[in-house]
Amino acid sequence: MLEVQERITRRLLGPHAGGTVLDVGGGHGQLAVPLARAGWDVTVLGSAPSCAHRLAPVKDRVNFQVGNVIALPFADRAFDVAICFRLLTHCQRWPDLVRELCRVARAAVIVDYPTSQSVNAIAPALFGAKKKVETSTRPWRLFRHREVRAAFAASGFPLAAQGKQFFLPMVLHRMLKSRPLCAGLEAVPRALGLTALAGSPVIAEFRRTD
Repeated sequence: MLEVQERITRRLLGPHAGGTVLDVGGGHGQLAVPLARAGWDVTVLGSAPSCAHRLAPVKDRVNFQVGNVIALPFADRAFDVAICFRLLTHCQRWPDLVRELCRVARAAVIVDYPTSQSVNAIAPALFGAKKKVETSTRPWRLFRHREVRAAFAASGFPLAAQGKQFFLPMVLHRMLKSRPLCAGLEAVPRALGLTALAGSPVIAEFRRTD
């Protein structure tokens, strides 16, 4: 699953090669680590010092800072690109988060979000079962494409490109905990073009127009 996320993100980052990247909430290291290894100039904003431990493999290549994700401690347009994964869906004040991401990004913002306009619409019904499997799981919300696009457009960042990760709900994949099985289940809808049509989570790039 992380390979799909990384592949789509690298494609969207392609036009911004050589630029600086701010990874907001990226202490999980899912993207900061491979991007740093690939030579990107990465800064990670975490909510607490403990968030840095997963960045240990690239600690000499990543600038880690602690701060508030909805009041980023950076100047306007301080980075070429801001990325934010696994956070929008858990943030109650997500429009404020969007505004802050746009404020600090000179060229583009890349985020992921789960959408109800997909098979993922059944995910809330599976939440109880997921909590039994992953006791640390947090509540999340699903988005409609238009509300996310409207929030970014309000800050002068219309949608530029996107990629859709999976056809089946992420909740199901996490419950199965089998990479071969999950890959097999996703292969057919991906080949049929169903993932591109109605996949989730969406990884979307929004570019500054001013």
